[in-house]
Amino acid sequence: MTLVACLDVGSTDTKLAVVDVTDGRLAATATHPTTAGTDVLDGVDALLAAAAARVGPVEHVYCCSSAGGGLRLAVVGQEALVSADAAHRVALSAGARVVHVAAGRQTPAQLRDVRAARPDVLLLAGGTDGGDPDTLLHNARRLAAARWRVPVVVAGNSDVRDEVAGLLAARGLPVTATGNVLPRIGVLDPAPARAAIREVFLRHVIGGKRLSRGTRFQRMVSAATPDAVLTGLSMLADLLADQGDLLVVDVGGATTDVYSALVPDESATVASGVAGTGVAGILWRARTVEGDLGVRWNTDGITAAAQRERLTVPDPAGGALGFAAAAAAVAVRRHTRTGRDLRNVVSVVASGGVFRHAEPTAANAALAPTLHDHAGGWALPRAPHVAVDRRYVLAPAGLLAEDHPGAAAALLRQLLHR
Repeated sequence: MTLVACLDVGSTDTKLAVVDVTDGRLAATATHPTTAGTDVLDGVDALLAAAAARVGPVEHVYCCSSAGGGLRLAVVGQEALVSADAAHRVALSAGARVVHVAAGRQTPAQLRDVRAARPDVLLLAGGTDGGDPDTLLHNARRLAAARWRVPVVVAGNSDVRDEVAGLLAARGLPVTATGNVLPRIGVLDPAPARAAIREVFLRHVIGGKRLSRGTRFQRMVSAATPDAVLTGLSMLADLLADQGDLLVVDVGGATTDVYSALVPDESATVASGVAGTGVAGILWRARTVEGDLGVRWNTDGITAAAQRERLTVPDPAGGALGFAAAAAAVAVRRHTRTGRDLRNVVSVVASGGVFRHAEPTAANAALAPTLHDHAGGWALPRAPHVAVDRRYVLAPAGLLAEDHPGAAAALLRQLLHR
């Protein structure tokens, strides 16, 4: 038996899963309110101590975090419908909450709008490889002149990538240059930018949130929580690849995230495992985040969104599950409006404490408005299997995917079995 701890430090709660990586057995789970008011490690250490007393010490700790608002990211691209849209979707897949999207040659006033969104990271894109470099260079010069201080990930035209990075670095900016998110029209390549954003998040953002004294927590965290969940989703999609598409709806205290994994269309152009059948390409595995939909901190946002969508407005007296039902319906509608075709979804997984702590029949009833939403303007899944991630294995599976893929797959099979 080799036990490891998988921690998710959220804005509301810190979740622990202790996994035996020899066989993927879930040895223990526990939850503790996130101790952001003092030091997030207070709650973490309390969970680890309780787990050690129950099942024995762990050999390693894996951790993801969305505490302190998670990763706030702004996008500046070349054209709204091409590079800016491509970069926006890549940013969402990297576990970020996209707080601003801009396109074209930025003016000082437009850069003030970007700054006002208070991003933790700026994703600077623009131009296909070998295409027009002028907008990307212009925006880099504007940023340098504006004394920008937020870390920048450059993921645009490779012909001028090093020049752009040099312009920013000369002004003392933390800058990372990586592969183009849109190397060719219709080909979307998220992997290099996702990896760069993850590194910037770990190196600059976690410490900047002042969630903990010292550097131990920063060293412990290996991913933003949504990034870990997307990795878990990708593994789960691989297990279901011969059956159809997958949808995950994660309703949290502050946001509602929707993830979908579509079986690639073999007729589409594929590059780096990612497809391209539109001007800005297609992400077969994608995520959207709705920052106005949360069952603890954003119930007013859920009410307002339900009214705009002409859905049943949740009754506060009905508790959190009613708000979760409305949040899920709104979030899935928004997700499909990004061009996601969910007709072939065969499995729907509900995640989040509001579903985990509900009775199974009540949780399924809360998902019914989403799965029978004929007024939503999207093609409904035909007869999906519905599961609730009651033991919270998606994020732990994502954390274990690289070092212990067998254990991660075993965790996910437990979810499918349940």
